[in-house]
Amino acid sequence: MSLYDINPSELINLVATELKKDDDFKMPQWAMFVKTGAGKERLPVNPDWWYFRTASVLRKCAVLGPIGVNKLRVKYGNRKNRGVKPAAFSKGSGKIIRVVLQQLEKKGFVKQTEKGVHKGRILTPQGIKFINQVIKNGRKQTTSGTPETSWGNGAFC
Repeated sequence: MSLYDINPSELINLVATELKKDDDFKMPQWAMFVKTGAGKERLPVNPDWWYFRTASVLRKCAVLGPIGVNKLRVKYGNRKNRGVKPAAFSKGSGKIIRVVLQQLEKKGFVKQTEKGVHKGRILTPQGIKFINQVIKNGRKQTTSGTPETSWGNGAFC
């Protein structure tokens, strides 16, 4: 199993649960009060949104690396509702992405590099090992426990 063989949302959920257990990845105090971009109208609903964003940035660095903060801001951007005027694209928050990348660098999962004309962050061997270990452990849990359904707890019916 590799990074490309698993559904991205499933991978992000698995990595986020592992990152939440790690003490090196803590949500800053200010993160409870910020939007994730200028185009958003409200704060994130999920209280664990920081870990999901960190897992998503880790995956983006693995798939698209070397990738910088500006490209990640574009990836996490959205359409901004400007009232009567037509909607326009707005980039995501750079502060959130910078702090997430700093936490990932501190842990040793990503490093800054230059490849030709491209500069940015790529995954380190330690980061690749972490993702592969999470995939392996996640596959063990889904095959050894009760079968998971895509409908959740059955309350949808």
